[in-house]
Amino acid sequence: MPVTTSSTREIPETDLIPRHIAIIMDGNGRWAKNRFMPRMAGHKRGVETVRTAIKACMERGVEYLTLFAFSSENWRRPTDEVAFLMQLFISVLEQEVTKLHENGICFKVIGDLAKFDPKIVEFVRNGEALTAGNSRFTLTIAANYGGRWDMMQAVRKMLEKSPQLIDCFDENDLMKHFSLNYAPEPDLFIRTGGEKRISNFLLWQLAYTELYFTDTLWPDFDARALDLAIQSYQQRERRFGRTSEQLQTTPSVHGGREAVVKKTA
Repeated sequence: MPVTTSSTREIPETDLIPRHIAIIMDGNGRWAKNRFMPRMAGHKRGVETVRTAIKACMERGVEYLTLFAFSSENWRRPTDEVAFLMQLFISVLEQEVTKLHENGICFKVIGDLAKFDPKIVEFVRNGEALTAGNSRFTLTIAANYGGRWDMMQAVRKMLEKSPQLIDCFDENDLMKHFSLNYAPEPDLFIRTGGEKRISNFLLWQLAYTELYFTDTLWPDFDARALDLAIQSYQQRERRFGRTSEQLQTTPSVHGGREAVVKKTA
């Protein structure tokens, strides 16, 4: 399995279209409350928005989409809401994985699944196995995931496999054990719902990711909202520690996807 390049060790190639987008899907409950509906209605509507986001990302040339569905801290929510989210997760897995496979999408889940019902774990593993050979697009769902948990489990796995590294190891030794080791570091991080924090999401991987915060609630995050986020990304200077002057003398690495930008920007 290929290991992602570290942006703190090597300067990654960049493009006008982010190769990897990571999203915290915030605002489902407030969306429902604004409409005098139960919070659960917002979560249901949020699933529809996930479908929209996947389609929009694929149409724009994005290759990886990582969605923060349930954090390791979300267990603190009311018991009935957590129970509903678990049932919704099962329902979505039952209904959507086959469709993902038919569309050439590789489906992955990262996080500590030990706390989930065995039925959920079975659905997840079956879905991952079914879609493992797909390469058109990679959808990752972060469930019972936390950035600090990811770092600790990576260290533990590394030392279990190579105990001699306890006295001396580097990024390359550790990176292969992160949950998201199959994907490049996110180019663009989006958080909907107005909050401006990363909430223990991909703490290692977001080191040089461009951050975009929007007041748009997740159920209202449509293709146009995605375009606005990408447009904001396209206006950034991705220096990776260099100066603006250095960028002006460095050849552009836009590859063959510039035409896609002109259609969507």
